[in-house]
Amino acid sequence: MPVTPPFITFEGPEGAGKSTQLTRLAVRLGKVGVPHVVTREPGGTPLGTRVREVLLDPALSIDPLPEFLLYSASRAQLVANVIRPALARGEMVVCDRYADSSLAYQGFGRGLDGTFLASLTREVTGGLVPDLTVLLDLDPAVGLSRAASRGVPDRLERADLDFHARVRGGFLTLATRDPGRFLVLDATRPVDALADDIWRAVEARL
Repeated sequence: MPVTPPFITFEGPEGAGKSTQLTRLAVRLGKVGVPHVVTREPGGTPLGTRVREVLLDPALSIDPLPEFLLYSASRAQLVANVIRPALARGEMVVCDRYADSSLAYQGFGRGLDGTFLASLTREVTGGLVPDLTVLLDLDPAVGLSRAASRGVPDRLERADLDFHARVRGGFLTLATRDPGRFLVLDATRPVDALADDIWRAVEARL
């Protein structure tokens, strides 16, 4: 392992298959003996889990700014209590969503100012940026259909198609701005092929 192990994040629209690919990667890391921690946001800590319940509750109506601030609170706790300690121990961190989701969902999707979001995110994370971000890109109509097949849609999944189209466009814009960090993959490709592409990108950073 390198002195500073890589921090890997998975991003994408609803139903893009992040959890499937993250699990595949974690299994592969285990097989080759790479010490690692798998986490998610919002979540990953007791506070984050409570915040997640609020943010995804379909019975609640949350304005864009408090929505972003709730995500930021969960993120700050996750970075301080899970991500930085794991990296300091020499363990690789794999996270299901991170700060790019706020820029895409609350920035491009909800219309909050991107400069403000980026500035506050730097404060709450201490400037921690992933070494690699896997972006699984998917038509939002397809993704929402996939998500609906899993059960009752959560608060975000219930947003209209135009919102999800803006989110997808936001992710692609972020990837264009930082091509060295993002690996953009077509989420409609076979699961095994995607897993192989992700592994090659991760292996290059080990």
